[in-house]
Amino acid sequence: MEQRVHASGHEHVSAEHTSTFELTSDDWLTPAGDCILGIESDTVPAEFDDAFVEACRSHDATITVTLRADGHEHVIEGRGHPELTFENDRNLVGRTSDYVDDRTIVVDCDAAAADLDRDLVEALAAGADLECILSVDA
Repeated sequence: MEQRVHASGHEHVSAEHTSTFELTSDDWLTPAGDCILGIESDTVPAEFDDAFVEACRSHDATITVTLRADGHEHVIEGRGHPELTFENDRNLVGRTSDYVDDRTIVVDCDAAAADLDRDLVEALAAGADLECILSVDA
């Protein structure tokens, strides 16, 4: 089961955060947003398919996040959690911890923004389009 999100890179994408990565539907980004990989996302958690959301609400669910931009790709593996709400209408956050709030879409990730392929990050900083494919195996 998949959920696809498209976003745009931005000159302030630095991908330096060591415990999270994020996409936002906001149309701006400041240098302080060091976890944000893309802006103007076309889909937010509150719009995700109900069946996808339900599948993610299990400790046994494996969630794979594939990030693609300008010919570069990075795959992040994480897991689901029973407390995932997918209610946020602006931001999607992946976490290396098991912390959950309404922005969280995946926990216990094996990578955060700082771990991403630097060629992918450079493409995003140059404004490349970002495709984020979330797939769940419950």
